Order: sequence, then structure tokens, then C-alpha cells
Amino acid sequence: MNRPVPLTRARPLFLRTARSELIALLLFALVLLGIGIGLRDPWPSDEPRFALVARWMVEHGQWLFPHRGHELYPDKPPVFMWLQAIFYLIVRSWRVAFLLPSLLSGLMTLGLVYDLGRRLWNHRSGLLAAATLLLTIHFTYQFRNAQIDPLEVGWITLANYGLLRHLLLGPNWRWFAIGCFFAGVGVITKGVGVLALLMLAPFLFARWRGWRHLAQPHGGWRWAGSLALFLVPILAWLVPMVLTAHLDGDPQHAAYVQNILFGQTVHRYATPTGHIHSPLYFFGIMATDWLPLALLLPWAIPAWWRRLKRRDARYLLPLGWWLLVLLFFSLSPGKRDVYILPALPMVALAMGPLLPGLLRKIGPRRAIFGLTLLLASLLTVLATLAMTKHPHWAAHIERSLDPRIWRVLLAIGVSGLLAAALFRIRRAALGWAFFALALWSLYGLWGYPILNGDRSALDVMQRARELAGPRATLGLVAWKEQNLLMAQGPVAEFGFLRPWPQQFQAATAWLRADPSQRRLFILQQAMGDCVQRDRAVHIGHANRREWWLVPADALIPGCVPADGHDDD
Repeated sequence: MNRPVPLTRARPLFLRTARSELIALLLFALVLLGIGIGLRDPWPSDEPRFALVARWMVEHGQWLFPHRGHELYPDKPPVFMWLQAIFYLIVRSWRVAFLLPSLLSGLMTLGLVYDLGRRLWNHRSGLLAAATLLLTIHFTYQFRNAQIDPLEVGWITLANYGLLRHLLLGPNWRWFAIGCFFAGVGVITKGVGVLALLMLAPFLFARWRGWRHLAQPHGGWRWAGSLALFLVPILAWLVPMVLTAHLDGDPQHAAYVQNILFGQTVHRYATPTGHIHSPLYFFGIMATDWLPLALLLPWAIPAWWRRLKRRDARYLLPLGWWLLVLLFFSLSPGKRDVYILPALPMVALAMGPLLPGLLRKIGPRRAIFGLTLLLASLLTVLATLAMTKHPHWAAHIERSLDPRIWRVLLAIGVSGLLAAALFRIRRAALGWAFFALALWSLYGLWGYPILNGDRSALDVMQRARELAGPRATLGLVAWKEQNLLMAQGPVAEFGFLRPWPQQFQAATAWLRADPSQRRLFILQQAMGDCVQRDRAVHIGHANRREWWLVPADALIPGCVPADGHDDD
């Protein structure tokens, strides 16, 4: 079993000690991933949905069957929402709690990549691998959001860590068992945690061909016993859910079980109904979202190939796993950019030992410098034009965004130009780090407060409450998750997936039962011609939608709107 060089004896990269460099990296990561937490509410498309489900768990004690309002929510397993709810019980603030799973998962992922790089190569390789991962746009952007994917990346990386500790640095059956267990946790988080076990495929190939730097674990029963731990978290969630659905006889619970086990897994992969893209879709995502790491691939791929020809299994396993994940998701017609995100930590890991050499070359440094200069110049020019010339495209954007956002973008662009001027080509990587720090700090501290009112629907829900009065109950029709989540005071809702005409009929009957104390909060498209708009009140605009407050006397008797649709 290989033992890494202790931090006290490791050769530092730029500070006096390796330990101080690791602390500096973690503090830098905490700022990039965490700055702005507490300054905004959940934003669409997914964040309000998950926060709403988590709040229902806290308020109603229904943890096994997630709810979106009064309807069951079968699209995702509940692990992410469980964590949000638990963090709320600890910190007592939804503005903080809903982002904590992503933040902690990001810090964990960076720590795992660093430790693997340190153990497989050295401190410098681990530090550079983790820093490259942190400064990749796709990673920082996604881990600043409250979606399931960042947490899933954390579980898969932890599973990969356990497997690699055993397969490359072992034998270490304890870590192999931990890796299998957290692959199962990944399954009950978003279904694809099983992909971590694909790491065994390049391992078996390398063992068959006699590659170097490969552990030689033996013991058939240990393999079987450790792999069986993959099923433990799955069964711990599945058995109580299925038994409860069977014993209570609730047909909605039975439908939930059917949907979550088959409709959201096998059917969604094999016959998706949305996000249809070509098999080459992820190559475009990696070329753009994985900047600046993607800029280094023309130099990294030949270097990787030379090491693979020397049969170095330390490169084969993470890179082979990346290709298998890419193949798996490319075979499905339905694709989203976040699907390939779990592969990014392993690519950064394999990049780590190459970076000292790559960053000494003029080509990679010019590429990173050019990226910094290009993005900073675009932001500066576009923000300046929007603030001074006010072209048509700027006016169109301002229909959905507060015009003050141009000042934020201008400040970010100027910061990038300053970084390019200060660090130049010679220290282009540090220039990109400075630019990233300015970008995410200004966006979190300045941009969040500007954008939050519209993006979270907080402003429109506060306006609705002011117009309706403190005691009136708002009936939500054709609502989005952020409307219920941000609602002020008493509300009623008539289903989320229910067709709009049925919601409207149920809501109008409810409204007429107590017209003095009830109002409808309704999407403009859902009103059709059934509301006299001179008697209703236009509340405002939020999330590219128009919302109205409708009293009973504004309804046209006997009118039912046609079945509309949401353009988003």
C-alpha cells in the first residue's frame, strides 16, 4: 500500500509550506462557491421546486413521499431535499439552507480530488488538479446553484475515491466498500450513481494486460461483500417506501413508486420526451462549459497518450471512466449539460500531474490569457453599449432583468481586463483565478440582490399580498413553484400538474364561496377571455410571465378558458 508524503515534508508550489497552500485553496474555494449565500432566494428552474419539497417535509413531516404543494413529486428521489430540510432545521434560514448541500458537496469534491492527486503523484499534482477543477466554469457555476447534480457529483466522486484507493493504492477493502456504498447513495440521489462502478472496467482491462501502478487485491468473497454494500442505501430507501405504499393502499403512493422506479429512470433514459440532442452534444458542452480546462486538452491528450503507452494505470482508470460516462450519456437521445459534470473531477485529476509542464509552455499560457481577455472585453463592451447606446438587444434583455445588472457586468469586465494587464501571459493562470474571484464575488454580493426580486418571484408575491390585504387568501392558478414558495400570508392551490382549465374551474368555485376574503393570483395566459381585466389588477412581471389579481366580480359567469400552455 502506497503512503503519500506527509504535508509537513511535501514540496510546496508557491507558499512556504504545503499545509498553508492547502488551507489557502480551501479558503479560496469557500469564497468562490459560497459568496452570496443568504443574499438570494431559490431561482428557477429547479431550485424553487426542491426548496418547496423540502419545506413541505419540515412543515408536514412527510419525508418518505415528497410533495410539491398537495401533489406528490415523483420526478426525483428525496435525498437532496432531505439534506435541505435537515440544514434548515439546523440554521433556521431557507436562504442559507437550500444552498448548503451544493456548497459542502463542492468542498468535499475538491478535497477528494486533491487527496487522490497527492496520493497518486504528489502534493503539487493534487493541488493543481483541485485548483483546475475549482476554476472550471462548469464546476463553479453548478456548485453555486441548489440543484441535485452538484450533490450527485459529490457522491460519485466519493465513490470513485474509494474505488481508486483500492484499485490503484490498495489493496484497501475498507475504502472499496465505502466507494460501493456511496455509489448506492448516488443512485437514491439521482439514479446515476451506479456509473461509479464503471471504474472496474478499465481496472479489469489493466489487470489483464499487466499495467503498472495497479494494486493486486485478492479474495472473491470480499469483492462480492463490498459490491453488495452498493445495495444497502438503495434498499434502506426502497423497502420502507414500497411497504408503506403497499400497506396504506393509497393509489397515489402506488403510482409514485411506479413512476420513481421506472418512469424517471429506464424510460427517461431510453425514451426521453425532452432535451433531445445529437450524439455529439457533449463534445460541444465540454469545449465551452469546461473552460479553461478544455483549452489545455490539445496539449494534455498527447501527454496522456504517451503515459498510456507506458501502461500507467493511474491515467487509464480516470480517463477510461470519463470515456465510459461520455458514451453512456451520449447513447441516450435526451441530454442536458449537467449530465457530463460527474466526469469533470476525474479529468481534472488526470490533468494535475501534467500542469507544471503545461503551464511552462507558451501555448497553454496564451490560450488562458486569450480567454480572460476575450471574456473581459466582451463583458466590458456589451455593458458599456447597454448603458450608453441602449440598443434593441439590451432593451429586450431588460424586460426580464433589472437594468442595474449592466453595472455589475461592467465591473466584472473591467476586473478581467485589470487581471489580464497585471498578470499578462507569463502568469495567465493566476490572471484567470483573479478574474474568477472578481466574477463570482461581484455576482454574489452585488448581482444577487439586484436579480433576486424578479427571479425568485419575491417582488410579485409581496405586491400581491399588499393588494389583496393581510387577511385575504390567495388562490394560485397556473402557478410556478417559486410563487408558492415565496407566497406571503394564507394561500390555496388547486394542483400543479392539473390542466389550467380545471384549476380555473376549481379556483372560481372556491373564490365565489367567500368573495370578500379571497382573491385569485393567476397567470395571464391562463385567464383566457374569462376575466374582465378592467376589474382585475395587473400585479406585475416575474420570471418572464405576467401575473394578475382577480376578485370575484371580475369573473365572467360560465366561462372556462381554453387549455393554454406555458411558453417556458
